[in-house]
Amino acid sequence: MLRLLSIEFDKLKYNKASKTLSIIYFGLLICIALVSTIKFEFGDFKLHLADQGIFNFPYIWHFNTYVAAILKFFLLLVIVSMMSDEYSYKTLKQNLIDGLSKKEFILSKFYTVIVFSITSTLFVFLISLTLGLVYSDYNEFSIIVTDLEYLIAFFIKLVGFFSMGLFFGILVKRSAFAVGTMVVWFIGEGIFKGYLFWVYRAAESTSKSVDFIMQFLPGEAISNLIKQPFSRLGAVKTLANSMGKTFDKSEVEFGSIFIVLVWTAIFIYLSYVLLKKRDL
Repeated sequence: MLRLLSIEFDKLKYNKASKTLSIIYFGLLICIALVSTIKFEFGDFKLHLADQGIFNFPYIWHFNTYVAAILKFFLLLVIVSMMSDEYSYKTLKQNLIDGLSKKEFILSKFYTVIVFSITSTLFVFLISLTLGLVYSDYNEFSIIVTDLEYLIAFFIKLVGFFSMGLFFGILVKRSAFAVGTMVVWFIGEGIFKGYLFWVYRAAESTSKSVDFIMQFLPGEAISNLIKQPFSRLGAVKTLANSMGKTFDKSEVEFGSIFIVLVWTAIFIYLSYVLLKKRDL
């Protein structure tokens, strides 16, 4: 494993684009902390975001993992560019000539995905813990460790998403086209979801019927791992209650984790099959 990782990081070390994108990604994660300093003042109206409870334990685990997950596209570019560079600079063929099997080659990419995901998760953990200890109104240990499953969901979300990107990177061979293909896939899932709403428009529980089907698609499954956290804010709950509305609970569901893990295995296996059959 360490040998395969060393090969991959030696390649990344000389890839300026990958290093730049990685720095931007982790820099943006750090910028989450800057939200705590934002203050809005409009006459007598004053709003300090840190005072609105977004950095309270345990809510901060949900909020920060949700926001950080939006930034995952920067690392996706690193993953797909790794594959496009293999074809562009013919390093893939050279690795195979030097004795690396196709299975080891795919594993080296998957191990890199795991390392990026672990590093991102630890980064978000440290930022969230620091902000929480500074701004949270609740610092009891039992409260701090509540909802840590969002970090697990965040890690699995990244692994699943990057594995999907790895597959499309091998399939398309060009980073821009690979990312474009993924975007088209997600748009396609959105169109299919709209079609399902039309099909089940006469059903008593249209939304539940659609959600049941959509949860098995990769894009929707990855999205379902960490649902929006804003409905958990006290101000939003108060406003919703005054309008007679309620929000569904947004905790991490084991079913979504299992589906994403299955899709991750499928994407890695298909990547290997595709590489094995392809004439290099």
